[in-house]
Amino acid sequence: MEDLPQRVGDVGRDARHDQPGVGVEDLQRLWAPWRFGYIAGEQRVEGCPFCVLPARDRDRDRESLILHRGRHAFVVFNAYPYNPGHLMVVPYAHEARLEDLDRAASVEMWELGAHSVGIVQEQLGAQGTNLGMNLGAAAGAGITEHLHLHVVPRWVGDTNFISVVGAARVLPRALEEMYDELLPAFADVDA
Repeated sequence: MEDLPQRVGDVGRDARHDQPGVGVEDLQRLWAPWRFGYIAGEQRVEGCPFCVLPARDRDRDRESLILHRGRHAFVVFNAYPYNPGHLMVVPYAHEARLEDLDRAASVEMWELGAHSVGIVQEQLGAQGTNLGMNLGAAAGAGITEHLHLHVVPRWVGDTNFISVVGAARVLPRALEEMYDELLPAFADVDA
């Protein structure tokens, strides 16, 4: 641990060699026990998760992280978020291409996206929001066969050295805790 940077200004420099970058050996340990269920296969969903999760009974919405069910689309937490409070608005229709989504589903998806932006700003104090879709593997979609709209809350300074070291993210709050905080805000959504 004595080789780790001692001051914020030292992050980005290898303390032993005075070289840019923090080496993996310098990080010691980052605990993420919530990920073990995924690694062990306990949290994996067989089939398209965007079809499987809303097909479950409503009494499993907390387990499925579904915050709101509309007529044509639903709002769900991203189980592997970029930032705390990362939501997705997903049409029930299993479509990969935006142009194949029917008008009613498209309208409701964007309305729920707008509501979700307002909710994460009001409830979580987000200072900004990234809103968008990754359509196709080349665009970075993890689930290519079922389109979805990402709602990612942002704060000034919400990135840190961990994002520079690799593809890791440090998320300071549990999904279930945030679910309980945001669920009441979706009760009044008409879409």
